[in-house]
Amino acid sequence: MTIAPSNSSTIDPAITERHRQKFPALTDKAYFNYGGQGPMARESLDAIQQAHETMQQKGPFAESVYAWLSQELGSTRKVLAQELQIPMEALTLTENVTVGCNIALWGLDWQAGDHLLMSDCEHPGVIAAAQELSRRYGVELTTCPLLATLNQGDPTAIIAEHLRPETRLLMISHILWNTGQVIPLQEIVEVCHAHAPNPVWVLVDAAQSAGALPLRLTDSGVDFYAFTGHKWWCGPAGLGGLYIRPEVFEQIHPTFIGRRGITVDEAGNPAAWQSSGKRFEISTSDFSLAAGLKSAIALHNQWGSAEARYQRICELSHYLWERLTQLPKVACLRTTPPESGIVSFQINSDSAAAANLQPKLVAALEQQGIFLRTLLHPNCIRACTHYFTLESEIDRLVEAIQQWIANEIIS
Repeated sequence: MTIAPSNSSTIDPAITERHRQKFPALTDKAYFNYGGQGPMARESLDAIQQAHETMQQKGPFAESVYAWLSQELGSTRKVLAQELQIPMEALTLTENVTVGCNIALWGLDWQAGDHLLMSDCEHPGVIAAAQELSRRYGVELTTCPLLATLNQGDPTAIIAEHLRPETRLLMISHILWNTGQVIPLQEIVEVCHAHAPNPVWVLVDAAQSAGALPLRLTDSGVDFYAFTGHKWWCGPAGLGGLYIRPEVFEQIHPTFIGRRGITVDEAGNPAAWQSSGKRFEISTSDFSLAAGLKSAIALHNQWGSAEARYQRICELSHYLWERLTQLPKVACLRTTPPESGIVSFQINSDSAAAANLQPKLVAALEQQGIFLRTLLHPNCIRACTHYFTLESEIDRLVEAIQQWIANEIIS
């Protein structure tokens, strides 16, 4: 049964409307690209600017700045650890998901003949990293067909069938970026860790889950969880992180090495690795971004808890899915309402130009101030609803699609 969002949410619409006014990008747009990059609130932009001002006023290379930065980064780590339900020491700050995945991939002691398993719904960035690792070290890289389980089938069983005695790592997304399917992470981790003769580690691409799903990573048992702040958290691009389960921490070695990852002796020489996730951090970064991400997360929590936000995301994606299923020539990839904010669909036509219809639709909608994106695998259009998406925006999107189909296909 689908959920009618206007009847099911306990949040006062006026609260959401006031909330939306804090996001400059939402004033004149119907935005459905949160899976690519979330818009930033004015408060987050101001926090970044204020951080720059503070550093410049103090003198960007000064002891007082270092003390201030240490406090700022520490408070940001604390916020992220609370959101992910992990110990602060298990967190590494990174630029994005890809960097986090690369830290884990290249930090393992791979041997020729080892096996790395992925799903067939992973992002090209991490696929390319896995392919290069396979080329350099003779690691066998294979995929398992999770796309086939979108509407029926058991992802956990499929993964279990594709594990081998020599499998060392499973790399998978928590929410599949192209279909919006939420995988049963804890079940999959349990199967991988119980695999004989050796446990299989699990590396998660959390690009679409951090900031969207309520997370308790310690309870999940996951080994590596790479996330970013610029999508569903609506933070600045350029800051994310990697959670490493404490039990496997010492088995991962740094590939990129920098000052933040080491301690020094009295003579200023490298003395030891940091004992926390800082070990995998480098040196100079845009530290002002920490203030922006911290502000973004605080703003979301002002609206409601992670559980409340996720419920609203799903209410709205159900509503969008239901409206799209009623349109002629439109086929949603899911045959049931999605359990995430991602709704992917296709335009069906017998026209000889059918392959170009989807990019044409996305381009036409952008001219109307409605923002979606196309994907290549599977060939579809992706729309994302956040907790502060409006029902009126969804209605506007659906009506625009309906009108475009009538003009482009039927005429």
